[in-house]
Amino acid sequence: MLIDTYGRVATDLRVSLTDRCNLRCTYCMPEEGLQWLAKPDLLTDDEIVRLVRIAVTRLGIEEIRFTGGEPLLRPGLVGIVERCAALEPRPRMSLTTNGIGLKRTAAALKAAGLDRVNVSLDTLRPDVFKTLTRRDRHHDVLEGLEAARAAGLTPVKVNTVLMPGLNDDEAPDLLAWAVEHDYELRFIEQMPLDAQHGWKREGMITAGDILASLRTRFDLTEEGSEQRGSAPAERWLVDGGPHRVGVIASVTRPFCAACDRTRLTADGQVRTCLFATEETDLRAALRAADSTDEEIARIWKLAMWGKKAGSGLDDPAFLQPERPMSAIGG
Repeated sequence: MLIDTYGRVATDLRVSLTDRCNLRCTYCMPEEGLQWLAKPDLLTDDEIVRLVRIAVTRLGIEEIRFTGGEPLLRPGLVGIVERCAALEPRPRMSLTTNGIGLKRTAAALKAAGLDRVNVSLDTLRPDVFKTLTRRDRHHDVLEGLEAARAAGLTPVKVNTVLMPGLNDDEAPDLLAWAVEHDYELRFIEQMPLDAQHGWKREGMITAGDILASLRTRFDLTEEGSEQRGSAPAERWLVDGGPHRVGVIASVTRPFCAACDRTRLTADGQVRTCLFATEETDLRAALRAADSTDEEIARIWKLAMWGKKAGSGLDDPAFLQPERPMSAIGG
């Protein structure tokens, strides 16, 4: 069991498969990209599967979320999913993606055992998409979403970040579109995860702003904490249901007290929080000549025992982490 000193138990593992991405979103990385990890530093497919197996069979992990960077860029992704699906007990498995390439891979991922996907899409306007991502791939994301729904990777969740002066007027249109296509829309407050450190608290679109905008067109009924559990998103029924919309308010409404997540970076480091400034190395233990599952589990447990009470995002003096989101996994 992965328990910390505050009594929280981690049952959800986020696994970053690569630090690379084929978009250059303004809130994530600079236009020229980043210094990517060298191939020897990345975990191999076998190492990823071994760590997932240890997490599931020894540490009580019940759910796996594959992330990046962009996980669809990982050549062995389908094989990793298939091998993890064969574990006993079988974990629930999902994937967070920008949707580019999903049209090509959705059916194979479903056949391998993936349960569902989260797709990032911040706008319905191709020109705004190009401005936000610095790439002209809006149509690829829409096609990827359709392929995911057709393959049965449901519920298909769409993650949206609103940026001042770019797409902050689109919330109602995005929700109407999501309802029409049977996607579950989740708005995410912009977080300080950009490598160029351009995030400013005073300029962000807050959960309150988002809800006020949505209520100009929709009747929203809050589901409540009982239905939410440890999920990061607060959810509302849209016009009485059955469709829902979620808001992940990491900055203005932190949910650290209910956190059940542990994170594994693409280079084999355990992070107890997306905003942690410390990491614990599992890669060295994996590659040691006398490596044992028992020792790796012990190191992981010790790392989680030291998890802090909160992320610090609710502190106006919060300092942004040095590692960008692409290296950590969202």
